[in-house]
Amino acid sequence: MRGVYIVANDKVGENAIALVSSLRLHEPELPIFLIPFNEDYHTVASRLAELYQVQLFPDLDFLRSLTQKIGEIFPRDFLALPNKMRKLAAWFGPLDEFLYIDTDILFFTPVSDTLAYLDQADFIWCDYHFKGGLVDVFSDVVPEQNLFSPEALQDVFNSGLWGSKKSSLTLDQLYDLLAECAAHREYFDFSNGTTDQPIMNFLVLKAIPNRLNIVKANPGEPGSWGGSSHFEQRDYVLFDGDRPLRYLHWAGTPMRAGGPYRSLWEHYRYLNDPTGKAQATAAQPAQPSVLQQMKAQIKSRLRSLLKSAH
Repeated sequence: MRGVYIVANDKVGENAIALVSSLRLHEPELPIFLIPFNEDYHTVASRLAELYQVQLFPDLDFLRSLTQKIGEIFPRDFLALPNKMRKLAAWFGPLDEFLYIDTDILFFTPVSDTLAYLDQADFIWCDYHFKGGLVDVFSDVVPEQNLFSPEALQDVFNSGLWGSKKSSLTLDQLYDLLAECAAHREYFDFSNGTTDQPIMNFLVLKAIPNRLNIVKANPGEPGSWGGSSHFEQRDYVLFDGDRPLRYLHWAGTPMRAGGPYRSLWEHYRYLNDPTGKAQATAAQPAQPSVLQQMKAQIKSRLRSLLKSAH
């Protein structure tokens, strides 16, 4: 069984709804599971189930056990946000083959098209992170000590979107590799506040040799970063020239009002949820009238004059 995992709580619930809306547009029956980021997940779980038939990760006891074990393996100051490591539960859930997707992503193509690459490899991803070197993944210690071959280091990836097979990693392997990571803080680049990405790269490069980056397998694959300003929107799909994007990943780029591609996000967020749009509109502060704006300007001018007089 192929499908998707996401990690979310109520804090990122709006983003989760937008993401799943974009997925459901192409594949209404795709199995999608929510892995709770923490215990504050009940509202988003309810909304996703109601709107899009998203299922809750079925083994919450395992999820708590995994979280506790990670807390025991790593020193308290090692991981910025330890619960981000809950995405590792994807290897031990109900899906045989899966795509993991962060909630700051929108998809413009059927996920099954991306999952199909698992016919060729045990771990897949689709980004150009390798072009930036080892930033936000490994420190200089890793190449200096030849921990991985130069070819393997060309497989570094962004941990916001990746796919794998349940059979690719055992729980014992996972815990052994996490312990190795905990013993070697010097391997990792946490300088920009990343948590799971450096650790995940170490796990995958160590444990899963059959890997595939879709951008290398598919010449002409467009980029995906939300910080790229040149993408053009056509019928609620982004294009890089004449190439439609597979997905858009904000990846640290602001997702607030006025941020890049915000209108596109709003389209998917409220596509099947008019009630949510009405509530969001009602919650917005009212814009001041022209008279109110003029009064505010006069008051500001008077204050400036009084200050200058003293």
